[in-house]
Amino acid sequence: MKELLISLASGLVEKPEEVKVTVDEPNAEGVTVYHLTVAESDMGRVIGKQGRIANAIRTVMRAAASRQEQNISVEID
Repeated sequence: MKELLISLASGLVEKPEEVKVTVDEPNAEGVTVYHLTVAESDMGRVIGKQGRIANAIRTVMRAAASRQEQNISVEID
C-alpha cells in the first residue's frame, strides 16, 4: 500500500525524490493512517483544484485497501 501511494504521488510532482510516506499503527477502529509529505512547491499539484486530486488519491487507496480487507485513511501533510 505504501508503494502504491508513493507511486501515485511521484507521478504528480516535479520533485519525486522528496515524496515521503509514513504509516501509523491501526487505531482503535482499525484504521491505518498514511501520511503523505511532498515538497512545499508540489503541494498544489497533489491537492489539485478544490481538492479533486487529493480525493482521487484517497479513493484509489481506499479501493486498493478494500481488496486486502483493510481500512485506511490518507492525510496530506
